Amino acid sequence: MSNDPMRELRGLKVTVLHPLDREIEELLRHLKRIGCQTETHWPPPATLAASTSVVFFAITPEGPLVPLPRVAEPAPALVAIVDYESPSAIKGLLESEAHSFITKPIRASGIVSSLLIARSLHGYQSRLLAKVVKLEETLRSRREIERATRILMDMKRLDEDAAYQLIRSQATSQRLGMGAVARSVITAHRVFDSGPAASAVPAQTLARNVLGLKRR
Repeated sequence: MSNDPMRELRGLKVTVLHPLDREIEELLRHLKRIGCQTETHWPPPATLAASTSVVFFAITPEGPLVPLPRVAEPAPALVAIVDYESPSAIKGLLESEAHSFITKPIRASGIVSSLLIARSLHGYQSRLLAKVVKLEETLRSRREIERATRILMDMKRLDEDAAYQLIRSQATSQRLGMGAVARSVITAHRVFDSGPAASAVPAQTLARNVLGLKRR
């Protein structure tokens, strides 16, 4: 976050999903005063613009007033407008996965804080999810490399280190990730192994087809 948090809010595209009343009009006026670009929809549209950064939506004593529209990735930060803090409303607030909330009657003094908290938590959540995706991809690639290594050990009678280095060298020469080369080995092995003529395919032919090796 920058040294001037207010600067981050200027030009922010904010969508309010709530029936228009005096309190929502006051919310929109205050959002505009701090420099946000605002729009309101009721009833909510089926989808929201990909440029939407923050969505304010209503939580009633019965839960969310309406289901949230579909949004493009990255999803916007969510700020709930809580009408009444009943047990069912609190339950709906937690289930909505909102990043922050404001309560009615809406007061200008809490809007900026709610926006900043929502943006901060949303950014932190996005970074964590990106790390999880990267870790999952790394683990999947490692499993595929291990499987492809075992395939090459069996097909070409190589030891583990030689099979691994073969995948690595081909990844370097073809400017691909080792995971991509490993997936090619696995896919080709599955195709050859499933056909009636699989046993007639020499290991060297398989290696040339999959890894692009030249005849010596």
